[in-house]
Amino acid sequence: MSVWLPTAPCRPDTCLGERTPEVSQPRRALRLTACLVAVLVGVLLSLPVRLLPYGTRDRLIRLWARVLLRTLGVTVNLGTTGTTGIAGTARAGGASDGGAAVGGSAVGAGAVGADGALVVANHVSWLDIPLLAAGRPGRSLAKTEVRKWPVLGPLVAWGGTVFLDRDRLRTLPDTVAAVTEVLRSGHPVIVFPEGSTWCGRESGRFRPALFQAAVEAGAFVQPVTIRYRLADGRPTSAPAFIGDDGLLTSLARVVAVRGLVADVTFLPPIPPPGPQPTRAGARRELARAAQAAVEGIR
Repeated sequence: MSVWLPTAPCRPDTCLGERTPEVSQPRRALRLTACLVAVLVGVLLSLPVRLLPYGTRDRLIRLWARVLLRTLGVTVNLGTTGTTGIAGTARAGGASDGGAAVGGSAVGAGAVGADGALVVANHVSWLDIPLLAAGRPGRSLAKTEVRKWPVLGPLVAWGGTVFLDRDRLRTLPDTVAAVTEVLRSGHPVIVFPEGSTWCGRESGRFRPALFQAAVEAGAFVQPVTIRYRLADGRPTSAPAFIGDDGLLTSLARVVAVRGLVADVTFLPPIPPPGPQPTRAGARRELARAAQAAVEGIR
């Protein structure tokens, strides 16, 4: 493991011991089955969907992400503050058992920062990826290990994910260059700049390296806050995917929760910084501004 690799102190034995309301075993089995069907449909359709026009493709991706989250029993609230790349507010409704669809318009193509933005969010769970796709689909940046995940690995790869080998520092400039090209082509890229997942009670520092892509492309940065709670309003770390937690273990924990709610808030885009003495100063300024925006909501 590289010494520069970001890590979090969060561990399953210290952060995931809370008691949460749970659904019955048959309901869990139903959710898992529905989730598997949704993922398989996504795998089968991923290649033909990539051939569709950009707007149509995004609408289908948003629909698929919402269906996937519904199968997992997650109620999703998509919200905005100020002028963002999201047109209006999409709010979920549904029973306390979870499984609500998201309604409303999610993305305004002509809104400020709607195209070619670097979308940055705090990172808690693998659920963060479909949550962002439900509001604003984009190319994701993921660690190379994700490519090896069963079923989900091929799906994210076919979706145009840019992979980062976190153990090889010398590959970072190539990754930044790849993200820059995507931004210049007018497509958003989703990045979790903490570099690791946290339990939600605490958060990590936004690493500035990937913000260099926004500097090079002259792109806006779209901060997003993700927060998980129960239907009664209590924060929960049940969805957290931390430490040596396994994907299947985390999935089983998520489908067991009754009333899991995800609040996703799209914040006003941050414009490219003005002239800086160095490019390093510019990317650090963007990282600080994005983290301040995200932590201001959380």
